[in-house]
Amino acid sequence: MNSRDEDIPMSRKDLEDEEPFLPAPVQSREKHHPLPLIAAVVSFYFVISLSVVFLNKIILSGSTQFPYAYFVTWYQLVVALIVLLIWAQIGKSNKIFSIIPPYEFDINIAKKVAPLTFVYVGMLALNNLCLQHVEVTFYQVARSLSINFTILFTYLILGKKTSKPALVACFVVFLGFAIGSYGEINFSMVGVIYGVGSSAFVALYGIYVQKTLVIVDNNQWKLLHYNTTLAIIFLTPLVLLSGEISQIIETSEVIYSLNFWILMTVTGITGFGINIAMFLQVKYTSALTNTISGTAKSCVQTVLAVMIFQNPISTLNGMGILLALFGSSYYGWVRYQERISK
Repeated sequence: MNSRDEDIPMSRKDLEDEEPFLPAPVQSREKHHPLPLIAAVVSFYFVISLSVVFLNKIILSGSTQFPYAYFVTWYQLVVALIVLLIWAQIGKSNKIFSIIPPYEFDINIAKKVAPLTFVYVGMLALNNLCLQHVEVTFYQVARSLSINFTILFTYLILGKKTSKPALVACFVVFLGFAIGSYGEINFSMVGVIYGVGSSAFVALYGIYVQKTLVIVDNNQWKLLHYNTTLAIIFLTPLVLLSGEISQIIETSEVIYSLNFWILMTVTGITGFGINIAMFLQVKYTSALTNTISGTAKSCVQTVLAVMIFQNPISTLNGMGILLALFGSSYYGWVRYQERISK
């Protein structure tokens, strides 16, 4: 394996809080687009991205009090698959929707994609479990170690080293994670464990996506077909064996509310929308804009969490959040500089 002083190709995985169903397309060269278009694309990304986090929080531990993360994840994947099928069907006759090819599922290809989907399922499940147990203000910190795991797995799996500035950024992120955890008022060890686990799976997913894309002709939308379908199949026995179905039937009253299912469905649609938002942002904006908007979104998410959920923040917790955000931003800037220098 190659051990050159480089990291894996820069992707939105380095910057994101949400886990999309597919990787963002590679941006081969910078293009100039009208400012209103760029503003609209970034705004769309902000709205969709923030909606996913806040709607999931409301479902899992907010006003609905529906703490069944496996079922929530499974249901949202089913909704996403339905949207995918409808979108692909419309795309056959409408050019605007043609970015997604007709649905396909070949069992031989599915077997090769399956390892990636196992990582993907773990990433989504742990992500929702983390969000269920921690405050939204601390959510960013609890999952901030994805950058550190990315560098670790890049070295262990791909044999590639990382530049010193990127390592400094990782240290800052870890420092923010440690301080933020120590200063969290409503600290949840379980939530932190889920967050660290989710970070590890995010890093693994970013690496294995690059290897798996070759199997589907480097078409990220075809990968979406297989990943979503297989994830539903893999999650089904987990939902059944976890006992969540019986608990939902026996104890949950919100399942008899139409508004609850509307909320669940809308959240599933926004989860799918993350893929479209990221696709448009990478297509119509620059890598630097991606880096800035990702950081800005994290800041807005923290501020809105304080306003909406009234989450208390201690001085140490605030310092940890700021360090994690700064470290992530610096890492994105370093990766951007490394990218344009090649």
